[in-house]
Amino acid sequence: MFTRRQTLALLVAAGAVPALAACGPNASRGGSGEDGAGGAVRIYWWGGDLRLGLTQDALALFEKAHADIPVEQEYSEWTGYWDKLATQTSGGDSPDLLQMDEAYIDSYGTRGALLDLETISDVLDLSAMDAKVLDTGRLADGTLVGAPLGIGIFSVGVNEDLLKESGVELPEDTAWTWEQFQEAATEISTWGKDQGIVGLDGFGQGAAELAAWARQAGQQLFPREDETLVDVATIQKYLEFSASLIESGAAPGPDAQIEDAGAGVEQGRFGTGKSVFHFQFHTQLQTFASAAGATMTLRRLPAITSGDHQMVNKASMYWSIAAKTAVAQNAGTLMSFLLTDPEAAKVLKIERGVTAFPEVQTAIEGELDDVETICLDFARDMQAEVAPAPRVTPAEGVGFGDELTRIAQDVYFGKKEAAAAAQEILTALEGMQPAQ
Repeated sequence: MFTRRQTLALLVAAGAVPALAACGPNASRGGSGEDGAGGAVRIYWWGGDLRLGLTQDALALFEKAHADIPVEQEYSEWTGYWDKLATQTSGGDSPDLLQMDEAYIDSYGTRGALLDLETISDVLDLSAMDAKVLDTGRLADGTLVGAPLGIGIFSVGVNEDLLKESGVELPEDTAWTWEQFQEAATEISTWGKDQGIVGLDGFGQGAAELAAWARQAGQQLFPREDETLVDVATIQKYLEFSASLIESGAAPGPDAQIEDAGAGVEQGRFGTGKSVFHFQFHTQLQTFASAAGATMTLRRLPAITSGDHQMVNKASMYWSIAAKTAVAQNAGTLMSFLLTDPEAAKVLKIERGVTAFPEVQTAIEGELDDVETICLDFARDMQAEVAPAPRVTPAEGVGFGDELTRIAQDVYFGKKEAAAAAQEILTALEGMQPAQ
């Protein structure tokens, strides 16, 4: 099985994805109506069991309200989603309505694989969405190719039940540092050794983690003109800290972390109640809490400098429509329903992110359970301190996450020194910066 990076590289090399652009962003692949209003809508999303059930319930409501628009459902775990989507796209068989991520939206959008959503504004009115959030779905030329489902904030999930059992007391998250975080995680791992419980399930192999570390150092992975590219010293410190988490026992070894990452949301350590801390986008907490059957809360990221956490809003994910869909109107109608219908919102709640439609947020507030309320309150509390949102990952940088993981693992397995790996990561990152 090809990795996402390899699959996308093959598509680009073969001209498969650019071929879509040649057809034009609003090209049709044929169908029962010239205006794209006829026919079933294929919808494709990633997620665990909780998201599957919620989405199916919302789609059932849609089909009751729109009996003339059949819906064909496809879903996958994150680990297989992008390989399948790349293969479908290269074969001209993309789903009509699809879930899209920040790391890939520019790549698919700039290659003409995604519809300009403003061409179907008659059925998809996004004007009530917070403009700053909506604009994260635009390409550099202003084309709107993704409708954000809401915001997610990279943060620390905490299993409060295990934390209480451990007896470890944490500093206030408004002030805690990475060193204090490591000390707490190490102490928890020592306490939980006989039970197979660790302080932290994993750290050091994800682009979101390095991006957060870089922001706290005043740098960015993909800087705008007025921002600074992360430097080799910052990357080296990140790798060394990550390795020290393993050495101290705060986190398990790299082989165990790899296995855990491949286990899926519900089957990993945090989802099975075997880890106290987990780095995540904040609304994922409800999935983990449901899977583990545990009381869970959220904390700010630890900081390099106490108090300077550099928390940011990120579009949790997007709904996009395939550029070559034959059912653009129907796909837009379904997207609008999933984003704005009050009854659908009461089903979906905030599992995919805190909605950026104020009226929808108000409509669902009274429907939320304790964990969902924690997520909503966390997002609201953070708005007073969030830093400017980082640039959306450019098309050139779509493979950076895989490169980072590969190189970082060499450090944790003792195959490469952190200094050399940091330079290799920076070189890869420099080669992925978009042309100015």
